[in-house]
Amino acid sequence: MKILVTVKRVPDPEMRPKFKGQSLDLTGVTWVVNTFDEYAVETALRLNEKADSGEKLGETVVLTIGPKDVSMQVRNALAMGADRGIRVDGQDADLDADAVARIIAAVAKQEKPDLILMGKQAVDGDSNQAAQIVAGLLGWPQATFAATIEVAADGKSLVVGREVDAGLEEKRVPLPAVVSCDLRSIQPAAVKNGKTAATHAYAEGPRYASIKGITAARKKEIKDITAADLGLTLAAKVTWLGVEAPAARKAGIKVADVNELIQRLHDEAKVV
Repeated sequence: MKILVTVKRVPDPEMRPKFKGQSLDLTGVTWVVNTFDEYAVETALRLNEKADSGEKLGETVVLTIGPKDVSMQVRNALAMGADRGIRVDGQDADLDADAVARIIAAVAKQEKPDLILMGKQAVDGDSNQAAQIVAGLLGWPQATFAATIEVAADGKSLVVGREVDAGLEEKRVPLPAVVSCDLRSIQPAAVKNGKTAATHAYAEGPRYASIKGITAARKKEIKDITAADLGLTLAAKVTWLGVEAPAARKAGIKVADVNELIQRLHDEAKVV
């Protein structure tokens, strides 16, 4: 199976954001792979390997959009085991979900993958739109928020499990398809490709890159292209007017005893 998996770099969520006027100050920020995209890479690798022997069953291609130095995050995915990378030159300020989706769809038309795997959303913008737009542009079936993925016996469709309010919902989608990954997709038995033993359990979470993988990643191709190379002229439809921190919360108060607590909840908060 040929899988195109998307990767976005984002500011490290563990860092406290700094503001410059009504914009985020990204000076000196540490960039990391978007968490859900890392889950998508791990899912792709599980689908494309026979875990007990290490045999590769298909090709995993990593796609990213960003400036030259975003190649570092692509190298991380290549070190995990992906085969090659594609970087489309771009700046976050010039992109929205629609522009990103159009780039992904255009690359897909050239690469002709059997499956596009994406994180369900980026942890910086949190828009949760790109995967759905890609499916619409390509006219492909989609399954979002994937918690489990199983390849059908004939290899021509996937059964995707999704967590919903009432439990777990399963959808069968014919290939080629677009699937976005939720955090459950990296549980030990979440991915079944019909080649790895059904009893096999992966370590939970994305795999760490080995020394061998890191060394091999240096030799793997990352192809640099532009939106113009794809025949696209992009114009963002969404404009960020400003970003600001939420208002500081008022400090709490202490009460002398339970009776005072009940009295305040009744008279002041009016919740009892």
